[in-house]
Amino acid sequence: MVRRRVVRAPASSANLGPGFDCLAAALGLRLELEVRETGAFSVETDLDVSRDRSNLCVRAFEALHPVDDFTFSIRSEIPLTGGLGSSAAAIVAGLMAADHLFELDANVLELASEIEGHPDNVAACVEGGFVVCADGRAVRFEPPTGLEALVVVPYEAVRTSAARAALPHSVPLGDAVFNVAHGALLTLGLARGDWDLLSSGLADRLHQSQRAHLYPRSGELLREAKALGALGATISGAGPSVLVWCFYEQTGAVVEALSPKVEGWATLVRAPFEGQGAYVDGM
Repeated sequence: MVRRRVVRAPASSANLGPGFDCLAAALGLRLELEVRETGAFSVETDLDVSRDRSNLCVRAFEALHPVDDFTFSIRSEIPLTGGLGSSAAAIVAGLMAADHLFELDANVLELASEIEGHPDNVAACVEGGFVVCADGRAVRFEPPTGLEALVVVPYEAVRTSAARAALPHSVPLGDAVFNVAHGALLTLGLARGDWDLLSSGLADRLHQSQRAHLYPRSGELLREAKALGALGATISGAGPSVLVWCFYEQTGAVVEALSPKVEGWATLVRAPFEGQGAYVDGM
């Protein structure tokens, strides 16, 4: 009998406005990894990713077990660039496949954070829902009923290294206090399902304006989102994708208003907040 596992891992959006490097949410776009014991190593995919041992799914799997006898089949709805956690999903999927195949009881979140270099995207991918990352752990809570998301994915990517380099080494105390306060408002708004608190809490002074020159059209959408009927918008991770936050009754109208604004430079994707984290679906 051929040993086989299928892992489905969600996309994710990190930072969420004021929660730089500590807040993230899972999104309803998924990567699917099928690992089969075939007696030889190979990678099967139509994606523009490496097909050797440098592939992220393979590297993550190999952190727990040799890959020589396994075929990796990869499919994904997650854009490979734009800050939607495609690398986190690949890493989590590879680790979970190896962990389940060999019953290792590994700490997938810890290992994934080490490989990725930061915990926010991988925590949202593993846990689902919303996560707060601090002190080496991730605390999860459910998305509130009625909250929906749209994602604007620009055609032109921005390198994460360039986005990181755009940030200053220190920030004014007033800006730090602003983000602490608005991160608290956002978390309370999410926990209570209070749309006014949530909308107010999406504001940021630590990273979005500092990176706006890298993706001016995305920055413009942040400023216009509320006028278009959304609760607000945030840059997804290092960008340039924009996460547009909506109350479900307004989502259709926001789609109609956004569509002509992104035509020719970006794709508009429905990507609901996802309560289900990565899971194994094949034996």
